[in-house]
Amino acid sequence: MNRHRYGLILAGGRGTRFWPRSRKRSAKQVLNVVGERSLIQATVDRLAPLIAPERLWVLTNDHLRDTIIKQLPEVPRNQILAEPVQRNTAPAIGLAAQILHSLDPDAVMGVFPADHVIGKIPRFRAVVGAAFKAAAGGHLVVIGIQPRWPETGYGYIEFPRGCMAGGAEPLAVRRFHEKPELAKAKRYLKAGNFFWNSGMFFWRADVLLDQLRRHLPRTATVLASLPRFGSRAFSASLKQAFPLCDNISIDYAVLERAGAVRGIAAGDFGWNDVGSWNAVYELLGHDPQGNSIPLESIALDSHNNFVDARGKIVALIGVRNLIVVDTPDALLVAHRDRAQQVGDIVKALEKRNRHDLL
Repeated sequence: MNRHRYGLILAGGRGTRFWPRSRKRSAKQVLNVVGERSLIQATVDRLAPLIAPERLWVLTNDHLRDTIIKQLPEVPRNQILAEPVQRNTAPAIGLAAQILHSLDPDAVMGVFPADHVIGKIPRFRAVVGAAFKAAAGGHLVVIGIQPRWPETGYGYIEFPRGCMAGGAEPLAVRRFHEKPELAKAKRYLKAGNFFWNSGMFFWRADVLLDQLRRHLPRTATVLASLPRFGSRAFSASLKQAFPLCDNISIDYAVLERAGAVRGIAAGDFGWNDVGSWNAVYELLGHDPQGNSIPLESIALDSHNNFVDARGKIVALIGVRNLIVVDTPDALLVAHRDRAQQVGDIVKALEKRNRHDLL
């Protein structure tokens, strides 16, 4: 392991598309929606050979911090931080860079979402190792995922024409593209040099801080004003200062404005952002009728359904392509094609002030 390598795990989201299991105090990243380990535990597991646990940092919120501390006993608890308020990824990553640079002027940081699934871990680790190496040389580095279908829910990274997936050498990024309409996504897929933006980034902490000073000066000034991490005044100062930061993603704030961003056009390492219950269905095993349901449940003339109802027998008759998720106080029934709209249920509950279900 390189002693100057650090990992930042972003774990502040609510996972509203995983309602009713995902709530403020038990959000997607701390759930075991795929496998026996929670998503954040799996994230730490696959990073273990590359980054020692004492060099991992987690940014989350007050609702989840205690749960994450319990789930990650190997990570020092003072390195599991709760943001005072949500300010998107640029201030969050900037805060971590500010802390790491104060502790290690040669710090190189990788940024990892807490809630992704990686199916081919050795290949993933090879890509991460290559990205760290490029970042140590002073580059801003992103990882692109070779698209498997014309996805409209992801941003895209445009590499030079003729690029080949699977190479370890970082390539110049020509441009970042927002989530496209379907017709454009199909053109991206056919072109071959457009890759999904994985949300994994690598850079030296001092390089990222310099970019923030150039492109997001107010936030850079706020973060620079914080006392040294570990001092008695740090927590109180963070609560006062962090709300003053810009509410903006690292993509908009830095990556789309920086002059020379490099990217790795990764081959298939089994990446899935597990963005909905339908994504969980796709990852799990199915019976001969295409159902993913508990073993004790019964499906008669029913096909391609997903059921998550723990400790309960569910009987299906003559239904297709349903999502059924049961919890003690709420039941979700949705068509699999509408899985992305589960977050709208959370918005409706907020309007009704049903905070007991959030």
